[in-house]
Amino acid sequence: MTTVQAGDEIPARDFPISRFDLVRYAGASGDFNPIHWNERIATSVGLPNVIAHGMYTMAVVVQVVTDWAGDPGAVVEYGVRFTRPVVVPDPEGARLTVGGKVAGVRDDGLLDVELTATVDGQTVLAKARAVVRPPRAG
Repeated sequence: MTTVQAGDEIPARDFPISRFDLVRYAGASGDFNPIHWNERIATSVGLPNVIAHGMYTMAVVVQVVTDWAGDPGAVVEYGVRFTRPVVVPDPEGARLTVGGKVAGVRDDGLLDVELTATVDGQTVLAKARAVVRPPRAG
């Protein structure tokens, strides 16, 4: 079994986000706020374009951890601070880049994981942190 140590990297991944993804998420979540699918409405309230749902962005980011750990149930805690919206222009969409590292190993074996989330090199989530049970050997 491989031991996870502080400083270990979680490989970065890119996630494309399209308007279609936002409409699907709206249907699943019940959040049909038009700023997430209608450019005219989004720009009329001062946004640069349609933006991704905050909870959608959080879900995409934590997927890096759940895939790495091998189990969505391995995430014990998860929190973020939103720093800027993920703008999703049509038709090109956005590309969310997510990475992480193990910041520490607790006495009980749980891992403190720090995550990075950027679009076009700009941070979209700050203080993105998770407490995770170590990945399964395999």
